[in-house]
Amino acid sequence: MRAVRIDEFGGPEVLVPVEVPEPVAGPGQVLVRVVAAGVNRADALVRAGSYHRAGRPPLILGVEGAGTVAAVGEGVTGFAVGQRVLALDGVNAPGFYAELAAVPATQVTALPDGLDLTYAAALPVAWLSAWYCLRRLAKVTKEDTVVVKAAAGGVGTAAVQIAAEAGARVIALAGSAEKAAWAGGFGARDVVDTSRHAEDAEVEEVLRLTGGRGADIVLDTVGGRALGRSLREAGHGGRVVALANVALEPSTIDTRDFYPKNISILGFQLTNLQIHGYDPRADLRELADRVATGAYRVPIETLLPLQEARAAHERLESRDNRGKIVLAVGG
Repeated sequence: MRAVRIDEFGGPEVLVPVEVPEPVAGPGQVLVRVVAAGVNRADALVRAGSYHRAGRPPLILGVEGAGTVAAVGEGVTGFAVGQRVLALDGVNAPGFYAELAAVPATQVTALPDGLDLTYAAALPVAWLSAWYCLRRLAKVTKEDTVVVKAAAGGVGTAAVQIAAEAGARVIALAGSAEKAAWAGGFGARDVVDTSRHAEDAEVEEVLRLTGGRGADIVLDTVGGRALGRSLREAGHGGRVVALANVALEPSTIDTRDFYPKNISILGFQLTNLQIHGYDPRADLRELADRVATGAYRVPIETLLPLQEARAAHERLESRDNRGKIVLAVGG
């Protein structure tokens, strides 16, 4: 079968199209014929050798995808060959940058009619992360003001919509005027172009927009020094959810920025959540239903064929993308 593999850690140039043997569905597994695969920051970190759970090359990347059931393994019920599904597996890393992927049945979700597989492939990582962080950890309500950082990215555009649907006031932060305006189109009441603000000025702008009170929820998808700003942007009793460190730098904070305000700092990491027993299927079904009915829009910024995975990673690492990058794998 066709796949894209890395034989060594490095930059996007190490992503190489190859022909490899087809996997089989083992006990408890579903063999998915991949139609589309999402491209994520975690993929780039694995490729570079910077991801804490990465194995050793050779590796086929990709932790999320959508397609049809090609076969089911021993003990699997509830799935039929040809059924449309989406799948997530950052634990066993079956590799969705391939025409076939063998995935534990507990990580495979049937899709509703009317949901295109390309859009479905964008849900398991970015959308599920935003959903879990806002709905389960921060428990967003219509009374909240929510700050979303990197609001033009995959997680960001999902978070803006999820918070807005809950009735919250959303302040979207993005790295250019164009990105900020674009994020505003997904339901943010206020937008901030962070390129126009020094780091302290970003905090001051959030405080100005909230009348000095600060935000109830800050979704920090950046990490590094941004986490310290997130704590200063949160108000009394606020919840700061830290779910990434794309800055790849230490997060040094001043404890006086959070304990006097009784702030909760909530951590989220999807793979570790699954390792400790989280079953994503119910949340993914709810997300898929909402997308299918038009409640949420999934912006696909770049759609490239599988063999152009290198270009997809270059686009991702340019940080110019708005929304998701997806690889078209099969028909």
